[in-house]
Amino acid sequence: MSLYPMALRLAGRRVLMVGGGTVATRRVPALIAAGARVEIVAPELTPALRGHVDAGRVTWSERRFEPGDVAGAWLVHVAVDDPEAAAQVSAAAEEHRVFCVRADDRDAATAWTPAVTRHGQVTVAVTDGGDRRRAMAVRDLVAHALESDPPAAPEHKGVALVGAGPGDPELITVKGRRLLAAADVVVADRLVPGMLLGDLRPDVEFVDAAKIPYGPAAAQEEINRILVARAVEGKFVVRLKGGDPYVFGRGGEEALACAAAGVPVLVVPGVTSSIAAPALAGIPVTHRGVAHEFTVVSGHVAPDSPLSLVDWAALGRMRGTVVVMMGLKNLPDIAARLIAEGRPAETPAAVVQEGTTAHQRTLRSTLGAVAADTAQAGLRPPATVVIGDVVDVGL
Repeated sequence: MSLYPMALRLAGRRVLMVGGGTVATRRVPALIAAGARVEIVAPELTPALRGHVDAGRVTWSERRFEPGDVAGAWLVHVAVDDPEAAAQVSAAAEEHRVFCVRADDRDAATAWTPAVTRHGQVTVAVTDGGDRRRAMAVRDLVAHALESDPPAAPEHKGVALVGAGPGDPELITVKGRRLLAAADVVVADRLVPGMLLGDLRPDVEFVDAAKIPYGPAAAQEEINRILVARAVEGKFVVRLKGGDPYVFGRGGEEALACAAAGVPVLVVPGVTSSIAAPALAGIPVTHRGVAHEFTVVSGHVAPDSPLSLVDWAALGRMRGTVVVMMGLKNLPDIAARLIAEGRPAETPAAVVQEGTTAHQRTLRSTLGAVAADTAQAGLRPPATVVIGDVVDVGL
């Protein structure tokens, strides 16, 4: 069969989805993303589809299909496993000259949904004579090629603040990896996974932010200057930061500097090690019946310092989990302060060094002993400290 490929502009146009089960659940999000006015006709909906209805993204007629439902639709999707009911929808669509996609019988359909991969403004759709598996295999090959050597991306302008994740290079987001592959300039922190930098194109300008030869405050000013200057030159700049840009990453300062210079900023959140490092050590930061809250604090400033913004008294009173980032140097003072503020010395505690990487080390102790145990074990930064009963959940 020879097919005629076409891309549909569905924004503001009515699309009918007959059926409210698993297949409809998989297909409706793409229609919503295309801006279609989706109407679902089905006696029941999955919880995910009901969520779209509750949010006002789609409308729902809580009943079985009627032939008149097709009137006014630009496209019909049939997502029911009843052949007779599906045939009734097909017949109505044929009568109204509306293309109809059928999940139950591709040969009876007048339109097929292709295997799709999206990379920014580039959308690739693959259909192969009804051989769905082969189409998906070709789609995956194209997706890999686009990730490895993306096409020119004129839509990318200014600066993207991209979270690289907690250390494992595979934990960067799909969007973050795609933008990194399209970058003209990459400004990276020392905690960025090195494997990500190895994949950069040879012509990419790489700026190692850890080697800027100034004090911490002046170095941040220089990073801001570089981001703005390269963007003003018309280059697409990716500021690659370990974890998440806005979790103790000074991403807010860089975004403000760019905004002040009129440089557009795109923020791509990352997986933060405050959650990921404990998780990979078998510690959930929350757990039913154990902890209903968790607080993430920076430990780079000692508790007794006038520069500290942390309410240590409140942390000492709380029952939930406390996660301390950048706190190894001040861990003896932090532990002592929490105990003084009411947290029991026998509270379980753990330290996870270089979480999510091949060099991860985990130490389990108590709040009263964790500082001494950490020093004796020779643990070093970067490390995440977890304090609370979740440490003993035993995953």
